[in-house]
Amino acid sequence: MRILKKISALPFFSNSFNIVPEAVSTDIEKSALKEAYKNYFYIGVALSLDQILGKEPKTIEVLEKHFNSITPENILKWEEVHPELNRYNFEAVDRFVALGEKFKMHIIGHTLVWHLQTPDWVFRDEAGNLLNREALLQRMKDHIFTVVGRYKGRIRGWDVVNEAIAENGQLRKSKWFEIIGEDFIVKAFEYAHQADPDAELYYNEYDYEIKPKCEGVIRLIKTLKSKGVHLDGVGIQGHWFIEWPDIKDIESYIEALSSLDVNLMVTELDISALPFYAVDSKVVDISSFNNELQKKHNPYPDFLPVVAQINLANRYADLFKMFLKHKEKFSRVTFWAVHDEQSWRNYIPIKGRTDHPMLFDRNCRPKPALDAVIKSAQEWKK
Repeated sequence: MRILKKISALPFFSNSFNIVPEAVSTDIEKSALKEAYKNYFYIGVALSLDQILGKEPKTIEVLEKHFNSITPENILKWEEVHPELNRYNFEAVDRFVALGEKFKMHIIGHTLVWHLQTPDWVFRDEAGNLLNREALLQRMKDHIFTVVGRYKGRIRGWDVVNEAIAENGQLRKSKWFEIIGEDFIVKAFEYAHQADPDAELYYNEYDYEIKPKCEGVIRLIKTLKSKGVHLDGVGIQGHWFIEWPDIKDIESYIEALSSLDVNLMVTELDISALPFYAVDSKVVDISSFNNELQKKHNPYPDFLPVVAQINLANRYADLFKMFLKHKEKFSRVTFWAVHDEQSWRNYIPIKGRTDHPMLFDRNCRPKPALDAVIKSAQEWKK
């Protein structure tokens, strides 16, 4: 996940309503999303801490019925699982893995090395000075060996490195890069493979729509493979909008990435139902807007109207038809929330908005978008 960057203004509603309210199945409760896609790829979902701790029984019912892969939203990020030098928090992760095993899920770990949600102490010694290369490599190795080693043979795949490429296509100037150098990515994958030789290892990224960035990811993956790094897949986050990016643009970079001879996966899928708001690394609060701007940028505070529901359903249908067209390239599609209330899009880039990006509403009731995704698979079989 990340702060969204500026894109061109786009018309919000589609005029192509190929899904109408009457077409929504009346027995959608009887259809399971994972069953519709069982011959194609895993259907995953990200779980919050409350869900993992059993505080949302309805969510668990939806999880068991519709999904066969799980990823934790935050509990495996460094600041949560390893908040202090000599302290790890494994209780929530243990429960997450146990939940996945209970339902026979394909369990994913997210994420080992990232420039965000990593405490500053990771990069400093006891005196507060920046570590040297060898000291930081040792700290990285200790973390990866401890976390991955604990779940060896249980967590089946790991987002080893997350979001390491900047918009210009070069390596992001993170502390990992500045202290260790450009081979910090190689080292992270080496350590993860040593910790669990049987686990699948992934690189995860967003904004492939930015051409230099996509080209940078491709260069990175080619470099890693040329160095003999064990890398099984590349993640496409998929934080998209109803009319952006264009399906053809997504398909174009899917085809470019597929030339790398690795599995592709959509790792963090959600489709914002709200108008785009451009922001550069700063979250604002909706309450700071005047009434007119609040209505403009938060148009659906109570519910998502029929026309917007249809647009969302059509968008999801178009995306999944495209995924099915390239089904041999994909191993997994993971939604970045079970239901609307859980989604990060309610508070980034504008805190206090009400977004409706998922297949289930705030009460875990299925939306027309769920029917659209299921029907895409059913019609593909024909």
